[in-house]
Amino acid sequence: MEKLIKQNLELVRRQMKLACQASGRQPEEVKLLLATKTVPIEKLTMAMQAGETLFGENKAQELRSKFPLMQQYEQVEWHFIGHLQTNKVKDVVKYVTLIHSVDRLRLGQALHQQLLKENKTIDILVQINTSYEESKFGASPESAWELVEQLSQFETLNIKGLMTIGKLGANNDETRHCFQLLKQIQTDIKKRQIARVELDMLSMGMSGDFRVAIEEGATIIRVGTNVFGQRYLPDGYYWNEQAHDED
Repeated sequence: MEKLIKQNLELVRRQMKLACQASGRQPEEVKLLLATKTVPIEKLTMAMQAGETLFGENKAQELRSKFPLMQQYEQVEWHFIGHLQTNKVKDVVKYVTLIHSVDRLRLGQALHQQLLKENKTIDILVQINTSYEESKFGASPESAWELVEQLSQFETLNIKGLMTIGKLGANNDETRHCFQLLKQIQTDIKKRQIARVELDMLSMGMSGDFRVAIEEGATIIRVGTNVFGQRYLPDGYYWNEQAHDED
């Protein structure tokens, strides 16, 4: 298994490099985040021993259980990449350096209140629903700048960029359009020069579409299946867009 994971990582890295070359970018411009959705700690350790240090979780309870087991590896960095319910904020801010999925003002308020209690700040990305799918979370492309502006009032939140999920099951052209739209939103919001807002990071692209995402400007790709193998649970478990806040 260790050999297979190492081979998978080498293949993903090679594909990343080719996508960068195809779009005139440098490989170091793009970070590989390993999505750890239900992946056992043994596989994560194998990936880390192969040189990977950036991991992302979708579920607060999984993050809480995995973090202590990986804490011995000081270089490991955790991000949160799934839908975050406000009643899980306290758990998540303990463990991660970046939250990819801030998709509403209410979540920003909850994060701010918790971070004030802990006297700390955190980096965030604002999630945009570039595919206009009703099943997805995220601000609409038209209201993206407004949400960014609203979130910028919270001094505990460092807005570093934007995140999107490409249209699930779509062809390359439809997916590419999602990523192009996020890049355009980034450009448009930057022109507004909102105080305290940096938008240099674009988190987009997963196992099936990360090459297209890189070609369209991704700075972080979120890859799980291509490294760790097929998951045992359906996408709905990880991208449960029907979830509601439990507060």
